[in-house]
Amino acid sequence: MELSSEDNNLTEKVLPPIEQESDVELETKVKKYLRGEGADLETLKDKKLKTQLASREKLYGKSAKTAAKIEKWLLPAEAGYLETDGLEKTWRVKQTDIANEVDLLSSRNQYDIVLPDFGPYKLDFTASGRHMIAGGRKGHLALVDMMSMNLIKEIQVKETVRDVAFLHNEQFFAAAQKKYAYIYGRDGTELHCLKERGAVARLRFLKNHFLLASVNKSGQLHYQDVTYGGMVASIRTGKGRTDVMEVNPYNGVVALGHTGGTVTMWKPTSQAPLVQMQCHPGPVSSVAFHPNGHLMATSGKERKLKIWDLRKFEEIQTIHGFHAKTLSFSQKGLLAAGTGSFVQILGDSSGGSSSHNYSRYMNHSMVKGYQIEKLMFRPYEDVIGIGHSMGWSSILIPGSGEPNFDSWVANPFETSKQRREKEVHLLLDKLPPETIMLDPSKIGAMKPSRRKEKPSRGEIEAEKEVAIEAAKSTELKKKTKGRNKPSKRTKKKKEMVENAKRTFPEQGHNNTASKKRRIGEDAAAELPASLKRFARKN
Repeated sequence: MELSSEDNNLTEKVLPPIEQESDVELETKVKKYLRGEGADLETLKDKKLKTQLASREKLYGKSAKTAAKIEKWLLPAEAGYLETDGLEKTWRVKQTDIANEVDLLSSRNQYDIVLPDFGPYKLDFTASGRHMIAGGRKGHLALVDMMSMNLIKEIQVKETVRDVAFLHNEQFFAAAQKKYAYIYGRDGTELHCLKERGAVARLRFLKNHFLLASVNKSGQLHYQDVTYGGMVASIRTGKGRTDVMEVNPYNGVVALGHTGGTVTMWKPTSQAPLVQMQCHPGPVSSVAFHPNGHLMATSGKERKLKIWDLRKFEEIQTIHGFHAKTLSFSQKGLLAAGTGSFVQILGDSSGGSSSHNYSRYMNHSMVKGYQIEKLMFRPYEDVIGIGHSMGWSSILIPGSGEPNFDSWVANPFETSKQRREKEVHLLLDKLPPETIMLDPSKIGAMKPSRRKEKPSRGEIEAEKEVAIEAAKSTELKKKTKGRNKPSKRTKKKKEMVENAKRTFPEQGHNNTASKKRRIGEDAAAELPASLKRFARKN
């Protein structure tokens, strides 16, 4: 019995059950990455537009398929969360219960470093989460390798340290000290003293722009380019002293929280705030941004925590009951709030939908008497670092970190050669300060054409009067003898007034000239044939 060619084709198309399942799984992942439904090309009559949209849709399909394949084969790990049975609550699970269930490597991330003589401590992690810098209020600076838990370097600067921040990698870090801000190397060597900033209260680094942003005691915001050391911008906020400062990771905009309850957003190319939001009736105690840049959390002294949607600049949730001194968002969207000796973790129970609903996920109480100064999630790990008055601690928060890291973005296992190459690439990809804006998607887009509206006659007359008054009030320079006579000065003033008038053409003259031209044309059309040769030709 022989099979026909059609039967052969059918047998070739039939796939094994395992491959069929993988294809179905891949199709569902492709739908997740597609940008909605494609354009209806059949209804289009413009052939050029039709071909452009067809190529665009083809490109979108390819990118979605590639992203789905990457997720399937290169991102196998999934984020895990605490799950309970029946009436149990996740926030009743304690750190001791988690330590008994996790592996030995994860249990090493639970520790408590007690240094009561140098606290309270501020913390900062590198983008890969491999290194941590801890700065004690009484002058202690420590650089720690979080993977091996080895102390790389510690120094005592013997003066007040208000804040610490890593620069583009672990080789450099900045410290806001008593009078000035300083930049140190990995080996503890002082590299630069930034005297132009004054007594700095808060430090933040914009990694895509290589800008070190700081706000000092008098409320001045400074941006300094660390590649060549130049001061990019110095802005007087006019809102007084502030200790609340955070950077939006999505667009590089700096947010400041003020004592009047307002949150202002700044960029280095503008002396005025981009946005000024009245978030609280009293002083703002902390600000934090979601990694996607669309959500902002603020806390005030009136014991309220608010979640804001920055796409519409409106409040979407208010949580009552506690005053958070420090806030921090994790890579997966968990929100940590710390006050006194109590840490509360809030999780989004909406399941990733557009309407966010944060509720209690985990609680942790420090030893009585510890006063929390800074909370910060460690990237790519289910860990949160806590800087407090007696040192610093670390606890496990399941589901807080991104389980899959991209070695081109942040590699916790990078070698010294990879680090040097990455540093060169970062410098080549450095963005200018002008690219900092509320909506960075506008970069590279076409600017909408705006037709210049013709000003009304009243507006022209008002501008003309202002220009004439400005010309009359101009003070003339005193010249040498003979050239400073009153007659010459009066003549010069008249010339200046006439020049000011000349910039505003008279509407009446233009109308009369056009009328005369039309009358002449009509008269030439009415002349007899014998006299038309004497008429003026256009």
